[in-house]
Amino acid sequence: MIQNIRFLAALCLCASLATAGPVHAADPRYPDHPIRFIVPYAAGGSTDVLARILSEAMGQALGQSVVVYNQPGGGGAIGTTAVARSLPDGYTWLMGTNGTHAINTTLYASLSYDAVKDFQPVSLVATVPLVLVVPATSPARSLQDLLALARGQKAGLNFGSAGVGSSGHLAAEMLKIEGKIAGSHIPYKGDGPALVDLMAGRVDFSFANMPAAVNQIRQGSLRALAVTTAQRSPELPGVPTVAEAGYPSLQVDPWYGVFVPAGTDAALVQKLSVAFARVLKDPTVAQRVMGLGATPVGTTPDQFARTIQEDTEKFAKVIKTSGAQAM
Repeated sequence: MIQNIRFLAALCLCASLATAGPVHAADPRYPDHPIRFIVPYAAGGSTDVLARILSEAMGQALGQSVVVYNQPGGGGAIGTTAVARSLPDGYTWLMGTNGTHAINTTLYASLSYDAVKDFQPVSLVATVPLVLVVPATSPARSLQDLLALARGQKAGLNFGSAGVGSSGHLAAEMLKIEGKIAGSHIPYKGDGPALVDLMAGRVDFSFANMPAAVNQIRQGSLRALAVTTAQRSPELPGVPTVAEAGYPSLQVDPWYGVFVPAGTDAALVQKLSVAFARVLKDPTVAQRVMGLGATPVGTTPDQFARTIQEDTEKFAKVIKTSGAQAM
């Protein structure tokens, strides 16, 4: 009897899953109930704030609530895996980053998700510059000065970052490789603690996310030597790019992008991509995004997929050369 009950329950579950297939973009009912927007990091960070800006705008654009859920842990792996295991029906989105989809793939020996096979890219929504900073008391006033200081010390310089495998950590490893210098990595739990020690002179330099460092730079507590983007940042127009400083290969553009589970209907993905591009062009939304120190983008799924592939290959080389490993 118990075996029969279990068998019938299994049949009912299979039937319910079979009827919960993808909803086509042409279906006027989509979306007919709230959408979950998963942020795989803690509340209050730049990923979370950006997701909340977009959830509000997309909710208005689609005529349905978009609710942000924070599922932090495992360097973003917990929330990312939750989305990978969700139904591909358009009602679960992920605010992914170059960490979850371009760095973790190589950084971790094994992941609970496949960054390529388990997801469908929707749109690259924003990029954030990294800025190379030193304490205000540092004698370095340019990238070349910093490299000269490092070469003058046998052990090189110490650098802080937001954590092992963060964009800032890997940018510094790239600087060591390209600049042919030595240096010791000191990982912190976020840019905030790393910058506190940098201002106190306990570390020599850091590549920090622009939103985390811009106020201290303006207040004179930190000195900015270069930004890692192709163009100068409007937030710090007087600071040269790494290319202008002589190291174009150091370009690093941390990004945020929206994903849905693999198998989501292609027409639905296209509809969402167009909607994100539209809201990111809205002056009010764009201004709020830029207020974070980020640059609003908005791309097609194919364009976003190419960005992911290029960054995955670039960071894989850096991780393997530097020997960086997830803690």
